[in-house]
Amino acid sequence: MNAQATEDEIIDHLMDGRTICVPLIWSWRLAEATEKQWQNFEILGDGQGIHWPDIDEEISVEGMLFGLPARRPDKSAKQAA
Repeated sequence: MNAQATEDEIIDHLMDGRTICVPLIWSWRLAEATEKQWQNFEILGDGQGIHWPDIDEEISVEGMLFGLPARRPDKSAKQAA
């Protein structure tokens, strides 16, 4: 897998030749990060996903394929705990 992030998209080029592209705003952490932070990423395992260590974010290829954007934590649930 070869991945890249732009100011608008997360793009994965899979080993089987497919390309997956999702909006950067699918990850609220990436959408709020600096360009330097979203450009610093690691490929997980054998290409199962992408990890951004500067902001502790991970997005799986499976999530991208099934259209599962990252959820923002529910503030009210944290405050109730």
